[in-house]
Amino acid sequence: MAPPPSPPLDDDLFPSTPGKFKPDRTGVIPMNRRHLARCFFSTSNAFIWALFLLALTASYLSLHSFLSPNHGYYPSRFSFSSIKFEKHVLSSALTRRSGGLSVLVTGAAGFVGAHVSLALKKRGDGVVGLDNFNNYYDPSLKKSRRDMLSGSGIFVVEGDVNDAKLLAKLFDIVAFTHVMHLAAQAGVRYAIENPQSYVHSNIAGLVTLLEACRAANPPPAIVWASSSSVYGLNDKVPFSESDRTDRPASLYAATKKAGEEITHTYNHIYGLSITGLRFFTVYGPWGRPDMAYFSFTRNILQGKPITVYRGKDRANLARDFTYIDDIVKGCVRAVDTAGRSTGSGGKKRGDAMYRIYNLGNTQPVTVPALVGILERYLKVKAKKNVVEMPGNGDVPFTHANISLARSELGYRPSTDLQTGLRKFVKWYLGYYGYKPIANL
Repeated sequence: MAPPPSPPLDDDLFPSTPGKFKPDRTGVIPMNRRHLARCFFSTSNAFIWALFLLALTASYLSLHSFLSPNHGYYPSRFSFSSIKFEKHVLSSALTRRSGGLSVLVTGAAGFVGAHVSLALKKRGDGVVGLDNFNNYYDPSLKKSRRDMLSGSGIFVVEGDVNDAKLLAKLFDIVAFTHVMHLAAQAGVRYAIENPQSYVHSNIAGLVTLLEACRAANPPPAIVWASSSSVYGLNDKVPFSESDRTDRPASLYAATKKAGEEITHTYNHIYGLSITGLRFFTVYGPWGRPDMAYFSFTRNILQGKPITVYRGKDRANLARDFTYIDDIVKGCVRAVDTAGRSTGSGGKKRGDAMYRIYNLGNTQPVTVPALVGILERYLKVKAKKNVVEMPGNGDVPFTHANISLARSELGYRPSTDLQTGLRKFVKWYLGYYGYKPIANL
């Protein structure tokens, strides 16, 4: 049976106003657990125990990372205990449609987080953002996204998901119906430079957030970002949710796989409704500067060389590039179909939904083809340095099987790479002050 339609994502925005807020929690869809076993029972016991041992070290390593002078944390403009702060949170959480949801979006100033926040707000849901504005990439881009969200009536709290007191405060102010957890330390190669940041954000931060959710009354449904990186060294394509995910190729992948195991534990013990989304190479306007398509565009325009990696036997790397609007639609559908958490007072009262889905485009494109599209739109020939792929955690290809998301979420990506890159280049030129290119 086809999934029910979501509220439209193109309704007019309405400004939020302060007020006492307790959202309606009705209208959710019954749980569906039928593919849980396929996702987990292929994982070896040794790997599961290793993941939990990794999680046990999170507190020490996260404390070390947070106390470092280079952690990039920015203090809030408001005292978390002030009346002004509470009014901003309440105003942002206020729904503007019948049956509207109230959603806490972590990583709201990030690439996917900003787009998802806008989509939810635009259709009348209440949205409160949380972001620590770290310096993994230029924080000014994150602040620009925050300003864009603020213009749409979305308040982004400047704080860290490891701050248990702040999370408790937010849940005390608003009875969130859902949490969209998109905060994470991203990137595969950066893990070689700063491995502690991945444990701090992707494991310790996740556990802190789950603790806050299970303590909430009633607890929210949780949708969170896993990653296609969990497929690691798997060479079966396309990647399906039932494929083995116990051979990570990077620390980033290992922390995301650990997140899947940890969320399963909280679902099992505390009855939290959990939906994990494995994103495949998301791109588009307002994207991340560390991504290849973004850095290629920057270097091509500046006349600098770009580094193009290739795999074994001179094979071209390929990625299942997925446009941001398609990812947003998948995220919103996951929110709309999430069943209720069944816990109360931190105790499980019944089985709750646990799901994992691939969100990709199903049309892998080689990196040289990506460069060719950018050259055509930018009307500049790239200076390419083609080198062998180093052993830094990257994988040679990704390819999503989205049949499960299509059947259960109604997820149907519709943007090919040429169309998506044209939209990205147009945004990039405008945002960074380049002269517009004709016929783009």
